Amino acid sequence: MSTNQNEVSKSQKPKSALPPGSQAPDFTLAATPDQKISLSDFRGGPVILAFYPADWSPVCGDQLALYNEVLPEFKRFNAELLGISVDGAWCHSAYRQNRNLHFTLLSDFEPKGEVARSYRVYRQQDGVCERALFVLDGEGRITWSYVSPIGVNPGADGILKALENLSAKEEPADGNQPGRHADAAGR
Repeated sequence: MSTNQNEVSKSQKPKSALPPGSQAPDFTLAATPDQKISLSDFRGGPVILAFYPADWSPVCGDQLALYNEVLPEFKRFNAELLGISVDGAWCHSAYRQNRNLHFTLLSDFEPKGEVARSYRVYRQQDGVCERALFVLDGEGRITWSYVSPIGVNPGADGILKALENLSAKEEPADGNQPGRHADAAGR
């Protein structure tokens, strides 16, 4: 990459991702070289889509390692985490095994970046996904989205806050969380 292209990539503001309230575009992508997964397979529960530029890059490695560590917190909200980049399924398999990741990585490889484009988070000039996060409700609607600068790890706080907000909206009128039983005092 020439210096000018590198400067343009660093200085360009992040794109505007699909906003909250939008229906998340459905997709089917390779999870392994011989297995495909569709977003619609996860209907009924929250889904976190974490688009990231590339396996093996330092910021992506830190970001995905963090998500691997906080995966129990995501699971507390019954949320499924799906990582998505334009890397191939073989690359994802090796990366996932090497980094001991316990969530699915999906390959938006061919047609390159088609799913990222549908979420408006494809960096045409670099040929990679933006570093973008989406939280979807059980009906497949986007409840929160965020595009981080490409060189900045967005962390997990925004995701967790979005899941908390989603959980609060889905609580029954009696105030009990699904699967949680109140005692006689209503606690």
